[in-house]
Amino acid sequence: MTLTPLTRPARLRPGARVAVVAPSGPVPAERLEAGLDILRGWDLDPVVAPHVLDVHPRLGYLAGTDEDRARDLQEAWCDPAVSAVLCARGGYGVQRMAGLLDWTAMRAAGPKVFVGYSDITALHEAFAQRLGLVTLHGPMTAAMTFLKDSGTQESLRATLFEPESVRTLGQDTARGLVPGRASGVTLGGCVSLLAAELGTPYARPSAAGGLLLIEDVGEEPYRLDRILTQLLRSGRLDGVAGIGLGSWAECGPYEDVRTLLLDRLGGLGVPVVEELGFGHGESNLTVPLGVPAVLDAESATLTLDVPALV
Repeated sequence: MTLTPLTRPARLRPGARVAVVAPSGPVPAERLEAGLDILRGWDLDPVVAPHVLDVHPRLGYLAGTDEDRARDLQEAWCDPAVSAVLCARGGYGVQRMAGLLDWTAMRAAGPKVFVGYSDITALHEAFAQRLGLVTLHGPMTAAMTFLKDSGTQESLRATLFEPESVRTLGQDTARGLVPGRASGVTLGGCVSLLAAELGTPYARPSAAGGLLLIEDVGEEPYRLDRILTQLLRSGRLDGVAGIGLGSWAECGPYEDVRTLLLDRLGGLGVPVVEELGFGHGESNLTVPLGVPAVLDAESATLTLDVPALV
């Protein structure tokens, strides 16, 4: 089954209400407040879900209980006054709560903007599979990159308000690893989460016809090898049209990572472009998932056929 473009939500307007939720790990209060100030500076009206600053009573790596994290996300999504749902941070926990969401009610709430990355990759897949919606792989409200990097902030702001102005994605460091030019529908995120979602009802079984955009953090080359090998052996990458690579922070010397990526992905016979500027690196450009695009290894760019939002 070949991937097809998903439904695009509406762009944001000044004064729009946006909800901030914490589906994964605990959120530092001071960083959250700094992120909210940035959103207010864009003339948005951010509201914080009730359990965003919670910590699970026994498992300190979770932002509150699975039930509370799921309730926050569902109530924010189903609130007709909310135009977008932004994640506060990643970490771990989405997979524990995805099955607690009422996807029928969320589908009935209609399309709206959803933003996050890292552990939120599992929700990007679920939103595509269950709701058929374009989502934004982009910075989270309490993430240090969002708080400190002006390019990261501007990429998200422009995507939210002026999506036609950011149709070509890339950065000066980007270059082609495997030559070629391919068209397809964007998908992807944190590659370890894509592998962890294999076999679940919340992930798409195939990337056929897709432009796979992947990155990760803190995975040494041998572990990345295992992750990519699992995706290859499962058939998840059969028919993929092209691959765009983001950051590989704390994954060892980049030359070693590049060697591994070429070894595992070069044999697919599709164009591969590296350092497109999304993910856990010093900059985190916002990339829409679920839109038709062109990946060009010669120009080292990803160009969207249509704006991320309507």
